[in-house]
Amino acid sequence: MIYLDAAATTLQKPSAVARASGYAMGHMASPGRGGHPPAMLAADTVFACRERAAELFHVREPDDVVFTMNATHGLNIAIKSIVKPGDTVLISGYEHNAVTRPLAAIPNVRVKVATSRLFDPQEILRQFREQLTSEVDCVICNHVSNVFGYVLPVVEIADLCAGRGVPFVLDASQSAGSMPIYMDQLRASFIAMPGHKGLYGPQGTGILLCDHEVIPLLEGGTGSLSARQEMPDFLPDRLEAGTQNVTGIAGLLEGLRFIQRKSPEVILNHERFLAARCADALSALPGVRVFAAPRLFCQAGVLSFQVDGMDCEDVGQALGEQGIAVRSGLHCAPLAHRSAGTLDVGTVRVSFSAFNSSGDVDALAGAVARLPRRQ
Repeated sequence: MIYLDAAATTLQKPSAVARASGYAMGHMASPGRGGHPPAMLAADTVFACRERAAELFHVREPDDVVFTMNATHGLNIAIKSIVKPGDTVLISGYEHNAVTRPLAAIPNVRVKVATSRLFDPQEILRQFREQLTSEVDCVICNHVSNVFGYVLPVVEIADLCAGRGVPFVLDASQSAGSMPIYMDQLRASFIAMPGHKGLYGPQGTGILLCDHEVIPLLEGGTGSLSARQEMPDFLPDRLEAGTQNVTGIAGLLEGLRFIQRKSPEVILNHERFLAARCADALSALPGVRVFAAPRLFCQAGVLSFQVDGMDCEDVGQALGEQGIAVRSGLHCAPLAHRSAGTLDVGTVRVSFSAFNSSGDVDALAGAVARLPRRQ
């Protein structure tokens, strides 16, 4: 199968990821739950992963790196630590349900939306500047749209927030691992990311970078301050109740090492090259509409398209039958589709990783050309 759905999860991983997870399964116990060698080996591995993430993302202390189940888990912690009932929150028009649903669950939260035409970073920056008024209590923004690969100007948005003293939360679900993300530069309160996408780790892993007071979603044992009935008041223990996903974290550590060896910039350039080649190939086909940025710098390795005379779900199924994995529909991001004018029909999404090639793009284009169309 040709796998072109890395924005959902990277299926192809460095071989060291599976080896590390398998080794952990047979040799590592629960960190912080014993002084015996299997527990100590687990503790060392978990801390090594924190150190590696802190180095990659320029986090002040490794203990400010918290492990989560996924980016959604991290965003829920971030949002529920900052946003209170009655608050006003400013978001972009390209947010995922991982942001909008937690906000909708908090009573009486007013959500302001800074939107713009697709692939117009200057317009969306103007929208943030105009709407970041005194009543805004928090700004939440994704780095890259999971539907269109649209790279938002998050450094400039973060600067606006810092200048006005407003907490900033970044959803790095589609950028972590392929774009530079520096906690110290962004001065973000939280940055959430999955382990299973661009960090090439196992599913069930995620990272939350913290620089704000936190409210736990879960209480329980941490291996520290066990005589107290309150959760510890320090990170990472305050947010990591219960036994950790040591096998996942061991694999994630190898994913982070892979990223550092290749560098996010090299991975991004590769994915952008493939996205541009794909946009050109699909645009040359009659009846195919491609959502591609006129300037490469504001689009990452994610590309959406539509085929005249076919539902997007039918396109995805037909391509799957030809051995090509893509994703179709609304991609858990109806707000992004509303902003781009595709809410009624959705799109077919193609997303690349470091393991894709030009041959994969050519095979996709050939498969789309062979699709049956309704007359």
